[in-house]
Amino acid sequence: MPHTKIRFTAQEALICAMVLMSAADRQMSDAELGVMSRLVQELPVFADFHPQEIERVTESCLSLLEQNDGLDRACALIREALPPRLRETAYLLACEVAAADGDATQEELRFLQDFRIGMDLDRLIAGAIERAAKARYQII
Repeated sequence: MPHTKIRFTAQEALICAMVLMSAADRQMSDAELGVMSRLVQELPVFADFHPQEIERVTESCLSLLEQNDGLDRACALIREALPPRLRETAYLLACEVAAADGDATQEELRFLQDFRIGMDLDRLIAGAIERAAKARYQII
């Protein structure tokens, strides 16, 4: 299947990071979708992004995943669209989605590892981001 020419804006790339994380275990839970929506509404990086665009970006990301090398291609598109400082933000958003519905599955953990490598993030920085996301979603 030929690759369609697709490019992400920085905001679309950040949303795609969340979608990829949510789809990593083949099921996008209500908790994950709720966190994605809330993050888009609340975070400064999405200040001028229209929430109704989430669905279009989600569909683009999911169609990428249907291709043979879709995950690698999606990660490359995200990396291309983001300056290095926002690659940490993309990783944080993926971690937030992973933490949203409790413990991460093996598929989600594997995706995070691949995504960290794809974003060229230092292991210690990634570990700190993971701990922060996990701490935010602890329950009593």
